[in-house]
Amino acid sequence: METIINSFIMIPLVGFLISFFIPERNEKALSIITFSTVGLQMLASVVFVIYWFSIGHPVINVKDLVLFRSEGYEFYIDLMFDKITLTYLLVGALLTFLVTIYSRYYLHREKGYKRFFNTVLFFYLGYNVVIFSGNLETMFIGWEILGISSFLLIAFYRERYLPVKNAVKVFSIYRIGDVGLVLAMWMSHHLFYENITFMNMKNFQLVHEHLQGHSLIGIFISMMILLSAAAKSAQLPFSSWLPRAMEGPTPSSAIFYGSLSVHIGIFVLLRTYPFWEHQTAVRVLIGLLGLVTSVVATMIARVQSSVKSQIAYSSIAQIGLIFIEVSAGLHDLALFHFAGNAFLRTYQLLVSPSVVSYLIREQFYNFVPREKTIEDSLPRRLEYSFYILSLKEWNLDDILHKVLWGPLHKIGHKLDFLSYSQLIKIFVPTFILGLGVLFYQDSILPEIHNVLPTVFAFIGLIMVLKSFSERRNVLMSWTLIIMNHFWITLAISFNEHYEYNENILYLSGVIISGVVGYFCLRKLRTSENIDLDQFHGHSYEHPRLSFVFLLACLGLTGFPLTPTFIGEDLIFSHIHEDQILLAILTSLSFIIDGLALIRIYARVFLGPHSKSYHEVAYRSS
Repeated sequence: METIINSFIMIPLVGFLISFFIPERNEKALSIITFSTVGLQMLASVVFVIYWFSIGHPVINVKDLVLFRSEGYEFYIDLMFDKITLTYLLVGALLTFLVTIYSRYYLHREKGYKRFFNTVLFFYLGYNVVIFSGNLETMFIGWEILGISSFLLIAFYRERYLPVKNAVKVFSIYRIGDVGLVLAMWMSHHLFYENITFMNMKNFQLVHEHLQGHSLIGIFISMMILLSAAAKSAQLPFSSWLPRAMEGPTPSSAIFYGSLSVHIGIFVLLRTYPFWEHQTAVRVLIGLLGLVTSVVATMIARVQSSVKSQIAYSSIAQIGLIFIEVSAGLHDLALFHFAGNAFLRTYQLLVSPSVVSYLIREQFYNFVPREKTIEDSLPRRLEYSFYILSLKEWNLDDILHKVLWGPLHKIGHKLDFLSYSQLIKIFVPTFILGLGVLFYQDSILPEIHNVLPTVFAFIGLIMVLKSFSERRNVLMSWTLIIMNHFWITLAISFNEHYEYNENILYLSGVIISGVVGYFCLRKLRTSENIDLDQFHGHSYEHPRLSFVFLLACLGLTGFPLTPTFIGEDLIFSHIHEDQILLAILTSLSFIIDGLALIRIYARVFLGPHSKSYHEVAYRSS
């Protein structure tokens, strides 16, 4: 049984690795490998489901692989199979199979043909890791793969301005979901004193015993799970990213943002339902969030001039209804609703290019306006107000910018007076002094010792804020991100005594990725002019350097199964449950350094080429 469960992860992984080494011009081999991989997965799923039902459909839990073990902590891969996994597995396999066959002809002779199929298989690997995950750590591995593959597919037309800009915007929302999951993992470690599995969460007595006297911790974990689910499934106030994600090719829009990726938030809620089932306030909040999102998204969808945007907001409205069903405990209905919405939106997006031409013809010759609509029952001023708000998409983009990204940019710009050399002269000696204090921390007054972790984490946050807002010196922005990781390590080292091999594991990934990325930028700067004030599009002339730099960015941002990824989880395991400020500063650092890294990659290697002899796309579509 363990081998069968593992095969559902191995099949897409092997398919991705094989497709990676197929020559770019061999379109036939690429497409055959892709839909053969997904087809084999679909066939294996059907056979396994029949066998699973024949043995009484038990819930299967497999502790697969221990990645790191220390005193009081264990990081391991855990896989689980039940009716939730079954539904997502069958729907995902069938839709991915259909979309890959469709893409074979849709993207024929497209420049990024190989890149598209590589990314689709990479996405499918992440999707299967998520739906088979048996604990939050395993889910986070697939979660991160979904995030980076989303970015790459939205920015598929990487020589254009809008796809790249929107890809960065969507990735920024995904990072908010990331921190929600990270904080949920952090607090669950302190609540259960172990790496809790979803199987154990179903044990009511176990959960109830740990929540007694810790109700606020339970609410905090539930709210972080809801934050992750809302960001991933485009619920308010994060709804505006979904139509922006439609800048990618139509097949990727169908499989990502119509069917599979956008429903992952529902999967998270279904998986963690036994934990927050008896938290009435959380259930009411989830239901209200779904209800408000459904109403607002429906109004926005009714005034959209783009067919893709209309489909996107219609899908958001349906997902809001599924949130209500999950909060009410109607899980079978929610799974059925998910499957129906996924199939419908995939179909609508795949036929959307043809439907546009049909509808234009229909409007010219057979258009008959409605005599009365539901809005006519409202007072005229209220009707017009809703109409204008819906046209502006309820200003969701502006709200997010003013509340989240605007303040971060303003704080970073306050540090513009600092030059590269000044930062090195000020903060490197300060860091060395901090290391010296660390070795003699036992002789420090307790009042000072308790404050030092927060102070050092705050300095690390300043580093990454400066990097996030930097527009001139690329090497400075890159170096600041590396320095941020060192400051976070120093902060947690003061927090409690533990084995320093954990810090070495964490910083080994940071150092290797940082050095590789630094030399990539130095090499590029010898032949090209680069800054962060515009998109340069250097992947056009330097594709290999672009790929290596992307790997360095992933390693530095803590991509799954890298030393940095495991190290970040270890870092959070040493933050105490009463150190909320330290946890917030650390998680903010991890969010913003991911945004800063992707921003550097996008500005340097993606977008319209800075050289005038290359074709340059218009800034807007």
